Amino acid sequence: MDNGLEVVLHQDKSTPIVAISVLYHVGSKNEKPDRTGFAHFFEHLLFEGSENIARGEFSKYIENAGGTLNAFTNYDQTFYFEKLPSNQFELGLWLESERMLHAKVENEGIETQREVVKEERRQRIENRPYGGLVAETMKRVYKEHPYQWPVIGYMEHLNAAEEKDYVDFYKTFYVPNNAVLSIAGDIEIDEAKKLVEKYFGEIPRGKGKVPRPTIVEPQQTKEIVDTAYDNIQLPAVVMAYRVPEAGTPDYYACDMLSMVLSQGQSSRLYRTMVDDKQLAIQAGAFPFGLEDPGVTLAYCITNAGVETKDAVETMTEEFNKVGKELITEKEFQKLRNQIENDLVNNYASLSGISQSLAEYKTYQDDANLINTEIEKYLAVSREDIQNVAKKYFTDDNRVVLYYLPKPADAPAEEGNADDTK
Repeated sequence: MDNGLEVVLHQDKSTPIVAISVLYHVGSKNEKPDRTGFAHFFEHLLFEGSENIARGEFSKYIENAGGTLNAFTNYDQTFYFEKLPSNQFELGLWLESERMLHAKVENEGIETQREVVKEERRQRIENRPYGGLVAETMKRVYKEHPYQWPVIGYMEHLNAAEEKDYVDFYKTFYVPNNAVLSIAGDIEIDEAKKLVEKYFGEIPRGKGKVPRPTIVEPQQTKEIVDTAYDNIQLPAVVMAYRVPEAGTPDYYACDMLSMVLSQGQSSRLYRTMVDDKQLAIQAGAFPFGLEDPGVTLAYCITNAGVETKDAVETMTEEFNKVGKELITEKEFQKLRNQIENDLVNNYASLSGISQSLAEYKTYQDDANLINTEIEKYLAVSREDIQNVAKKYFTDDNRVVLYYLPKPADAPAEEGNADDTK
């Protein structure tokens, strides 16, 4: 659109439902180092209401119309979505346009949501077993790039932030030229275009260019080994390997390697760590598909009495095996079947379609990847998987974190996963 808003429309008249989503290209990596947690904070704050929607009424509009709604934030994006009966399509557009243009960013809502987010941080990270595991790992993987801080941010930054900080953040990032509006479902394309123009066409562009982090994390040259403590019963081990950004050929191969190792109870890590050697009660690996170069995390929660170094050695052996010899044809065919199944399941709902369209448009500038990305996965060969294992899954390119039970004589404190040595 003239104001920079990207709009993706997908007609599917199989059910009288429409899914509406708005992806704002702002996540935790867009925050200032002393004001972390803002993107996640706005995930909450923008449900507070607007100049034309009373506080606390936003969700009621959707629920009273028979719809559902939610939002999430990660390192790269903040995502809002609704699913409504198609005869309520216009209501959804009005609500999202109000969020974009007239949101209430003022002290009353800020103080309310500040307490909500602080309590969420306590429940999800500080008082939840293994809740700090990812955050403790990421701050060791990244020393310069903003992926180093947790998406939910730090308590002291939430406490220190003032109304002006939030207003500036809103005016900078929650603008049409930093968003993709994706609509999927029972719509008429021409009518949808007119309604989108009606509700979003007059929203002004943000002033100036939307800032993006330009920091490039330096190449890691040696293994990083560290320890963190938490109020847990069984030790955990994390091995974090730095991998390319999502959408690159090597990323697809790294993703498939992770699936070989960890998808399902017949996968290599689970079979070796849990079934055969009984070193762990749980084991797996998963990539963070990020806009900038990301990580693949391999982890296990060890059985009682198991030496954590033995767990690291065994997990390392499994990664090394993939680099030394090709995965079997049987594993490869199973892997390809899993990929097709996962993609089909992801597109089984209008909400999944709407989200994928928005993400493909934002990060790859190609919404049609929803139809063609499977070809990128299927183009990966067994040799490609072996090559990324040799290239990225090496000791010099990883962080090993021993995540251990806090000693019994340690003083009790909030944020118990912050002690390191």
